[in-house]
Amino acid sequence: MGFSCGIVGLPNVGKSTLFNAITKSSVDASNYPFCTIDPNLGIVPVPDERLAVLAKVCESKKVVPTTVEFIDIAGLVKGASKGEGLGNKFLSHIRQVDAIVQVVRVFEDPNITREAPVDPLSDIDIIHTELIICDLDTVQKRFAAIEKAARAGTDKEAKARVEILERVKAHLESGRLMNQFAHTEEEFKQVLRDLQLLTIKPMLIVANIGEGDIGQHEKSPHWPKLASFCAEHGFELIPLSAKMESEVSELSKSDEAGAREYLAAAGLTEPGLNRLVVAGYRLLKLLTFFTSGETETRAWTVKAGALAPQAAGVIHSDFEKGFIKAEIVSYDDLSGLGSYAKVREAGKLRIEGKSYVVKDGDVCHFRFNV
Repeated sequence: MGFSCGIVGLPNVGKSTLFNAITKSSVDASNYPFCTIDPNLGIVPVPDERLAVLAKVCESKKVVPTTVEFIDIAGLVKGASKGEGLGNKFLSHIRQVDAIVQVVRVFEDPNITREAPVDPLSDIDIIHTELIICDLDTVQKRFAAIEKAARAGTDKEAKARVEILERVKAHLESGRLMNQFAHTEEEFKQVLRDLQLLTIKPMLIVANIGEGDIGQHEKSPHWPKLASFCAEHGFELIPLSAKMESEVSELSKSDEAGAREYLAAAGLTEPGLNRLVVAGYRLLKLLTFFTSGETETRAWTVKAGALAPQAAGVIHSDFEKGFIKAEIVSYDDLSGLGSYAKVREAGKLRIEGKSYVVKDGDVCHFRFNV
């Protein structure tokens, strides 16, 4: 799997409509608050044109893309932590995700049920506040348990953990997200990793714009402040129309060519899923490498900077343990020359050892001891 995303937002901002579009699902996206109660899960293939090219070159019998998992949870409202709306218990469903996608509404539509005027910055403030309160509750519970152990002297490392948690608690109480918290790798391993805090996760913001605003979203009266906020706080901002994406997704089920024409007519070259996935890879510092042969061509995801044995371990843990070497050819060389034989003739096939840093587009064959 490539990575997983939790989708959060206020009721009726287009969250479930977006989920349906990118996963080609049909969950309820009705025009009333809290139509989503149970979490919705969708796993979608990562679009990558290189797979088809490699499969053709290697005459592969099967093509296997890497995937992204999306989890759509119930809408949050102000005061959810105090039981307003459906409460915030649904946040537990996204503790395991790699990143959080916040969906905010930028378009105006009098037919959509909403208690307050359209205000994306207010939406973000409510989301962040509820996430922070949820994290603060987690930290306070852990703090109480560890402080007790520190006083009793039963845990020699408890005092150091208490000090870290005091800093975390103060940070959250100041209204700041944990992804803005300065910490060492040791502190992460010692305390933060096990807490599974929501606000420590990388975040993207999706601005749900109207169909008529595609390509002109910057003219929206809400856009300047939203864009400025995201730039100031380091959030990548992705404008897309959930309604149009849903229509394209539905059309593509029966007419791929028609869906492409629909996108082109709107001035777009690709669906929003593609942009969302690319942004997610960039946010999480991920890259794609391939294995390709007659049996199958498959895409794999690994952290940027991963060494060859670590990439091999993504395929199977035994590959990493028994790693000997990796035969590497770049996608550009293999697709350009047209076969492994020509790659070898051109001297483009490299033998790399344990210190090799895998690059995006590498086509790898790992050799290992069982």
